[in-house]
Amino acid sequence: MNAKQGNLKIVLAGLLLAILMASMDNTIVATAMGTIVGELGGLDKFVWVTSAYMVAEMAGMPIFGKLSDMFGRKMFFIFGLIVFLIGSILCGTAESIIQLSIYRAIQGIGGGALIPIAFTIMFDTVPVEKRGKLGGLFGAVFGLSSIFGPLLGAYITDYINWHWVFYVNIPLGLLALAFIVFFYKESPVHTKQKIDWWGAVTLVGSIVSLMFALELGGNKYEWNSGEILGLFIAFVVLFVAFILIERKAKDPIISFPMFKVRLFTTSNLLGLFSGMAFVTASVYIPIYIQGVLGGTATNSGLVLLPMMLGSVVSATTGGFLMNKLSYRSIMIVVTIILGAGVFLLTTLSPDTSRFLVTIYMVLTGLGIGATFSVLSNAAIHHFEPAQRGSVNSTVSFIRSLGMTLGITIFGIIQRDEFSSKLKEIFAGQDQMVNNPTFNDPRVILSPEARAHIPAPVLDKIVGVLSSSIAHTFMWALIPTVLAFVAALIMSKEQLKTSLENEMSNKKMEINN
Repeated sequence: MNAKQGNLKIVLAGLLLAILMASMDNTIVATAMGTIVGELGGLDKFVWVTSAYMVAEMAGMPIFGKLSDMFGRKMFFIFGLIVFLIGSILCGTAESIIQLSIYRAIQGIGGGALIPIAFTIMFDTVPVEKRGKLGGLFGAVFGLSSIFGPLLGAYITDYINWHWVFYVNIPLGLLALAFIVFFYKESPVHTKQKIDWWGAVTLVGSIVSLMFALELGGNKYEWNSGEILGLFIAFVVLFVAFILIERKAKDPIISFPMFKVRLFTTSNLLGLFSGMAFVTASVYIPIYIQGVLGGTATNSGLVLLPMMLGSVVSATTGGFLMNKLSYRSIMIVVTIILGAGVFLLTTLSPDTSRFLVTIYMVLTGLGIGATFSVLSNAAIHHFEPAQRGSVNSTVSFIRSLGMTLGITIFGIIQRDEFSSKLKEIFAGQDQMVNNPTFNDPRVILSPEARAHIPAPVLDKIVGVLSSSIAHTFMWALIPTVLAFVAALIMSKEQLKTSLENEMSNKKMEINN
């Protein structure tokens, strides 16, 4: 164990603070974007605020994971923290959307190092028999942040100032930085490897091209426009080049032989598909509460608390069960629960009660929480400590990719369904059909805007919004079912205890 027992709790506290801060950042900012755009302007460019962060974070994850294997966790974790804090301070001082987007990219670079390396440090410092319990705690914090973020963002925006959406990271980050700098004592022994620069360049280029194509397609540019098609072509070319380079590189950023390990591959598939389903629920339940049931922004965040509770309970329980059951057994049960939650969300209508929505959210939370704690442990099961950084960063990268794809794909489905149904209902009423107010579901999320819409018209729009969200959850069943299939084909390994490891090592010594 690299940290002394007396310091271990402080190190873990620092890691948890960093995970909370980095994973919560996007959801806090999303809640405040309306206010930020209102003050800074640049409505046509606000998508870059989120895109810049996600592109930088996703591109950085596998690179920092590999570098942490080569040169040590502590160095790059501290680097990530400092860069994230610098980016946060700069974001709070932004005077235009373009400035804010650039500063968010700086934040994203730091975020790309924080989450995967935090999990890796935990695995390095904690005995195997305690990994399940602490993995559950780490997973619970990760899941909690995705739901607590909107609540904190709404409160800060309403009662303080949007600048503090970014400044709130400073005390958390400085505390985490102090804990890691002074109490985490890392082993000086690392694996010396050659940096795969061409792999890094082609990976970053491919991810940047894909993210911008998904973010801008259907919004700023048509999907069949030259700009979007060019971005998709660039993604394909660069990604193919990346694969070819990695197959020949001596020390690749992402080692493709890792995917020959069945447990690793299925864990990544589970993270990809469950992330798509989970982010869909996180995005569209608040829209349903505000747009259909007429709640406020703060109330729509509060309604996610049951899902947070379910997620925390599931993550913690999954962590404890890893010492008793196989990863596969846990994931099969969890994905069945997730499937039940998503299926029930397909039944949402204007008549659905708050109580039933709460039940659906609890089930969905129970179905996702354990993936945060179990999958990271499952992924590293067959790998040596020198590979853990790459393994964890790959898992984090693929889960983030799944969530990004989920937001984009299901966003397109919901928007198209909402728009087409409105045109059917208001057929022949050109003034209504062509009015952007009635083609953007975000308009009726505001109680003030709803007050100016005639009741008969509002009822029709609310009905269309409700059916479009239920339709979107119907499509979200596809990745949910695929997650269940991935769980079925997992191998049957179980978290080993330190005693079992010691017995194994003794047998090896005797054989040698």
